[in-house]
Amino acid sequence: MQKDQAQSAVDSSSWAVYRRLLTYIKREWLMFSLSIVGFIIYAASQTAAAKWLEYFVDAIESGQLDHRANLAIGIILIFAVRGIGTFLGNYGIAYVARALVNRLRCQMFDHLLVLPCAFYQKHSSGELLSRLTYNVEQVTGAATDALKVGIREGFTVIGLFSYMMYLNWKLTLLFVLIAPLVGGVVALASKRLRRLSHGIQDSVGDISSAASEAIKGYQVVRIFGGAESERERFNRVSERNRRQFMKMVVTQSISTPVVQMLVASVVAMLTYIAMAPSLLEAMTTGEFIAFISAASLMAKPIRQLTEINSMVQKGIAAAESFFKLFDELPEMDSGSIELKETAGRLVFKNVSFRYPKSSEDALKEIDLVIEPGQTVALVGRSGSGKSTLVSLLPRFYDVEQGVICLDDRPLSDYTLKSLRNQIALVNQHVVLFEGTIAENIAYGALSGATPKQIKLAADAARVTEFTDRLPEGLHTVIGENGVLLSGGQRQRIAIARAILKDSPLLILDEATSALDTESERYIQQALEHVIQDRTTLVIAHRLSTVEQADKIVVMEHGRIVESGTHADLISHNGVYAMLYRMQFNDTPPVPAT
Repeated sequence: MQKDQAQSAVDSSSWAVYRRLLTYIKREWLMFSLSIVGFIIYAASQTAAAKWLEYFVDAIESGQLDHRANLAIGIILIFAVRGIGTFLGNYGIAYVARALVNRLRCQMFDHLLVLPCAFYQKHSSGELLSRLTYNVEQVTGAATDALKVGIREGFTVIGLFSYMMYLNWKLTLLFVLIAPLVGGVVALASKRLRRLSHGIQDSVGDISSAASEAIKGYQVVRIFGGAESERERFNRVSERNRRQFMKMVVTQSISTPVVQMLVASVVAMLTYIAMAPSLLEAMTTGEFIAFISAASLMAKPIRQLTEINSMVQKGIAAAESFFKLFDELPEMDSGSIELKETAGRLVFKNVSFRYPKSSEDALKEIDLVIEPGQTVALVGRSGSGKSTLVSLLPRFYDVEQGVICLDDRPLSDYTLKSLRNQIALVNQHVVLFEGTIAENIAYGALSGATPKQIKLAADAARVTEFTDRLPEGLHTVIGENGVLLSGGQRQRIAIARAILKDSPLLILDEATSALDTESERYIQQALEHVIQDRTTLVIAHRLSTVEQADKIVVMEHGRIVESGTHADLISHNGVYAMLYRMQFNDTPPVPAT
């Protein structure tokens, strides 16, 4: 009983998923209607073929053998009409299916852009890309309810051909004569399909690349307002994929009726020859009808062998995976205040934070005041909570205990977009996107910057030091995630992006970690100019880069254990002094007594 109830629940769930999937094809009702018309024409041709067989038997029985030409022409016409119906039906259904895939894929990508950061901690980029590319493709079979089984139809062809050989091997050999013609048609179609397949694979690669960059760089996308440009880029490559696929469908839909017409021509030839008195005497009426019926029935399995579709249940299983993603709640934006400008005063009051599914707090009772324009350095061992602390400012995660205030208001009072507009970020792991160096500096909401503004930012970040040696300069295409650049060059581009944004709040998370000593000195000079009159949080392992900070905060195991200026902390001879001594293999000066 329980087993039956469980099965009933599964069936009910599958039907609910299927109905939800069908709602996506409502917009394509015109093409869907066209496909229905095509299938009606195809069904009518089947009926006409049966009627033709009736007239054929009557002609044999009544001895009206002079009608054989008309009967031969009739079967060709029947198959021609069937070909038209096949084309309309297949093209219409394929158009609806591709529109469905395009709509689902774009909706999924739009949803990925607004999901909370915690979601990305639970799902790998490969899993998400699989849902976005492969799983969406699997729904076409379920959406169009097309089941084509190659093995079954292959055995049908073998069985019919063997039976025809048994009845009359001489007549059956006529089928062998059309093998080169059928092979030629298949070869031509295969060549074009292969070329189109490469195009489709390339377009799928573009889709994966665009989505991968946006998913991996979701923090940069949101901080720099790049969601709209990423959405447009993704829609563009997805539309190209759809067009490439429809070209393939046209080729498949034309080649199938051509093969059918070749088969029909042989059947017509068999009809004409077999009704010759000398051959007719060698066969009984039943054998003759059976032979022609088998030859006629060969057309259907041959057509079905040229098509491949997924099983309905496979499509439903794929639909369940991305509907589950659609049901994930987007990033919560409870703020109502549009933050136009900020003085940059930050206050952390008893802040504690724990990552989802973690058993230990990453931050514990943090109390910290950062005055407007101050530069505060966060130092400590790896895993001490430095990056977690700064990730709370743009609300990549929301505080669970305590409160963080900006200009004496909790961060949650501000809308996410307006809050993030006030923050510039340079990550330790630099995120760059496919395009030119200039496009990566003026990324997202910064795309309206003038060439002069981009050049000034590039000069300040020492980007032009290496772009001046490139043939295209700032307009050099850098490849996916800046694969053509060194780590230091990529980091300078990220710094130039932050300089161009010119936000009152600046977060530097190991911003100079990938630079050599000489480049670091130049960048430090540029940053000293950039951080003036803005609140800056600097995460650094190289303590030499933070000696001039207004305040140095030392963290261990998610807690603040020390804070003060470089001189104060050295004099205190505590954790900071120990880290300093370990890094420089030196003994810090002993404070005067």
